Amino acid sequence: MLTRRIAPSLRSVVPPSSITRSFSAVTAQYADKKLSTPSLADITHDGAADFNARQREFREQLAAQQRQREQAENEAREREAQQEGGKKKTGPLSSLIYGTTEGRNLDKDIERSFSQVLARGKYVHSIVFHEVKPDKVDEYVQLVGNWYPRMASMPEHKVHLVGSWRTEVGECDTFVHIWEYQRYEGYHASLNAFENHPDYAEFNKKLRSYIFSKRSSLMQEFSFWPTTPPRKLGGLFELRSYTLHPGNLLEWETHWRRGLGARKQVMEGVGAWFVQIGELNTVHHMWQFADLEERKVRREQSWSVEGWGETVHKTVPLIQTMKSKILIPCPWSPVA
Repeated sequence: MLTRRIAPSLRSVVPPSSITRSFSAVTAQYADKKLSTPSLADITHDGAADFNARQREFREQLAAQQRQREQAENEAREREAQQEGGKKKTGPLSSLIYGTTEGRNLDKDIERSFSQVLARGKYVHSIVFHEVKPDKVDEYVQLVGNWYPRMASMPEHKVHLVGSWRTEVGECDTFVHIWEYQRYEGYHASLNAFENHPDYAEFNKKLRSYIFSKRSSLMQEFSFWPTTPPRKLGGLFELRSYTLHPGNLLEWETHWRRGLGARKQVMEGVGAWFVQIGELNTVHHMWQFADLEERKVRREQSWSVEGWGETVHKTVPLIQTMKSKILIPCPWSPVA
């Protein structure tokens, strides 16, 4: 359960008031520290109870925040309705449909582009894969672990680090980083800020000497699955990557939207994204488990939940290839 790095309580790491999309405070604390290289050996076989307790607490806090947001939205709609009540009235049918907020939103939905139907649109995410030389893993962890948190903690950079992980099953010694930007404007602003930082040239020179290759894609999160805010549940992660047949992304989203509710009853999701620039027709899902045995148990339980079997039946024909990686979070990762 990564016990040497996980605090005994989620609240001691991430207070309830801070369970939002703000990652800066979580990453900044790791800058300029001696960092250990993550390993599957950090995960114990008896940590499921602690993981489940942290998971329950995290979900309860998220639910409380959701209720607060819904209350604020309801109050805003009531104020809007009161304001509209004093305006010029139209015919009964027009007032019933097109004169309402729902009616206007319906028109906007019809006009939205294909990508907007799929995505929430507020964020752009990048997923970066570094294939690290085996004899340079420790140096890489120290270098990136000091650089990434510093960059993510600066508000002017307009970027958050969702998480950093090391692959232990799959393409070993490959590190996966997911960044979150405020739309493409934030992506451009972040790249510019990074490369103009006085320490960037030295960092980049060392980084290139530690890795065999680097590849990245720009993604958007599916509208039905917002990326999780920072949390420290412990355990390990699974990144599942699917290459779909061209033209099937919207159908995939439709089936997964229906099936996700079933899966989330027994598994802890991190996020789901589809690639817009880079490895096109690719979908990434990330899940979090207490350990490998719990992963097996939870996946088997999915089949007993109504709706999941149908989702698999309808999505399998849409897939060209699929990959699975078991990931261990790095010490500085906000999602861990």
